Amino acid sequence: MAWAYRITFFLLLIGCCHAQAGAQDLNLAVIGNGKGVPPEMKLAQLRSTMKGEKLRWPDGSKVVIALLKTTTPIGQNTSKKIYNMNANELNKYWLALVFQGKADAPNFFNSETELENFVAQTNGAIGVVNQPGPSSKTITIDGKKFL
Repeated sequence: MAWAYRITFFLLLIGCCHAQAGAQDLNLAVIGNGKGVPPEMKLAQLRSTMKGEKLRWPDGSKVVIALLKTTTPIGQNTSKKIYNMNANELNKYWLALVFQGKADAPNFFNSETELENFVAQTNGAIGVVNQPGPSSKTITIDGKKFL
């Protein structure tokens, strides 16, 4: 069953590898589910978590990463600001981690609304949006609400 997820992730990446260059410099907000995700983090902790280096939250719940597709301006900006990579580098990074069995693939979305709904309904989920909705739990990063 795990191989099916890997193949699905690979096929998603093939479709995403033609990301547009030059994403706008948008504000990013980190949102999290009420279960597991701490209300505050340091940028280094966020990066470690978002890179799949941290698999569990302090309460033991599984880290579940939610991202906008790298073909979107917010996805491109997330690649740049959080991962310090361009969109293609980020896709290759995750492809390598998943095929090595080191981490589960992030959940990719087309819209902020889809991502926010997923995070709200998934224990341990953390994601990145441009403008969090009123019901989203925003995570403070280095004392700020936006990156």
